[in-house]
Amino acid sequence: MRHAFSYRSLLVTVLCVLVAAESFAADASQPGDAVQPNVVVIFIDDMGYGDVGFNGATVPSTPNLDKMAADGMKFTDFYVGCAVCSGSRTSLLTGCHYQRLGMKPVLFPDSAKGLHPDEVTMADMLRDAGYRTACVGKWHLGHLPPCLPTDQGFDTYWGVPYSNDMWIDPANKLAADIRLRGGLSLAEVKSGHKSKNEVPIFRNGEVIEYPADQTTLTQRYTQKSIQFIQEDKSQPFFLYLPHTMVHRPLAVSKAFDNPDKELITNAIEEVDWSVGEIIQAINEAGIADNTLVVFTSDNGAAVGSSLPLRAKKGSVYDGGIREPTVMWWPGTIPAGSVCREVAASIDLMPTLAKICGGKLPAHKIDGKDIWPLMTGQKEARSPHDAYVLMHGPGTVRSGKWKFYPWAEGKGAPRRGRPQQIVSNFPVQLYDTVTDIGETKNVAQSHPEIVRRLQSAYDTHIAEIEANTRQAANLVRPEGAISPSRPASAKKQPRTKRNTAKSKKKQPARAK
Repeated sequence: MRHAFSYRSLLVTVLCVLVAAESFAADASQPGDAVQPNVVVIFIDDMGYGDVGFNGATVPSTPNLDKMAADGMKFTDFYVGCAVCSGSRTSLLTGCHYQRLGMKPVLFPDSAKGLHPDEVTMADMLRDAGYRTACVGKWHLGHLPPCLPTDQGFDTYWGVPYSNDMWIDPANKLAADIRLRGGLSLAEVKSGHKSKNEVPIFRNGEVIEYPADQTTLTQRYTQKSIQFIQEDKSQPFFLYLPHTMVHRPLAVSKAFDNPDKELITNAIEEVDWSVGEIIQAINEAGIADNTLVVFTSDNGAAVGSSLPLRAKKGSVYDGGIREPTVMWWPGTIPAGSVCREVAASIDLMPTLAKICGGKLPAHKIDGKDIWPLMTGQKEARSPHDAYVLMHGPGTVRSGKWKFYPWAEGKGAPRRGRPQQIVSNFPVQLYDTVTDIGETKNVAQSHPEIVRRLQSAYDTHIAEIEANTRQAANLVRPEGAISPSRPASAKKQPRTKRNTAKSKKKQPARAK
């Protein structure tokens, strides 16, 4: 009996060790509970899939982004929530499709609505979890209270409140220390001066510079971001850096104004420089092993390249909504890894809640946890059986399939870009693995896939329409001058310097 008891005890001990080891192995891929990671989200404006070296481009040169991809994870099938500005930013920051929140695809200085402050943003969630938070760059979710970044969870804000081709709203509050440029007087600004491409810079809720010197924006955003990273080591931080570039009108600093290159190339290379500066600041601060950096774009290229994808900004073909994306976290995200599963910007909100100890809102969001994808867990798969967008004429991505519940030609490219029609079938279906450029409509050959994805689209539309929440009304001061479009905001002739692609045509190829 003594020996039997010993063997039994030994067996129990061995089993306990094995269970503990298995538990440890499972937990090793989960975010740590002890230390909350810092988070940096870099959101570029109008950068296309084919604008970066890690997707095969040789022009422009993007060594910092390529290094970030080599040290982190490249996502080949990462989608945003809208093919244009405001809708895309709404989806990123809230984890919700922008239509669910009653938001418009694009807001303007004469828009009356903005993101409702009752919606929970990443910044709200992370600040409640103990983070210090900052937004540096382009906001574009409402330029008046109660829709400014400081109404949406950010401790501080410095940047341009909307796209750089817009104009100032005379209702915006002017700071006592405002810097006026271009020979403007304070009296002229107060009396309602407005001009296309002349936009203000905000500090929190006040205009501190007008009009902004757009050639300095990328550099100044970078400097402000680095200052924020270096400010305080006692708290984890969340930095949201939505760059103004490479949205038109394109502008670069003197250091990047190379007359031998197209302006779009210079602008992309300056954004690449900015990414390198941010990564360097994180490394020099000694916090790289506890900092997640996410790099992506708000929509496809307007001026640059979305190749090898079809179409560009404004389209729900992949060239408009499938973005160049890298995630970097040394020691946690496997270096040199590639994720080919479908993921989306709406997924960052629930994923950050998991890894940062944040609490998700009680109301419904649309994003899913992609932590298993980010950490390269074996057999990890996309959490989206069908990723549905109802932007424009709508689309569905499911596995390798991309479905459009409409015939070619309905979703025509913006600004009258010519479109080659390759099929007259009433719906479209493409195999994005064998046909990344979406050139061969195979809907007739796969009626069962068409039925399944049409059903997914219809179900999504019905659910969103039944559960739409409201955007907020912007509060305008009584007697404020109208924010209507200035005469100079009428359609302008486009110049070669401002719109042309690189002289050297170097189509990107997916790796």
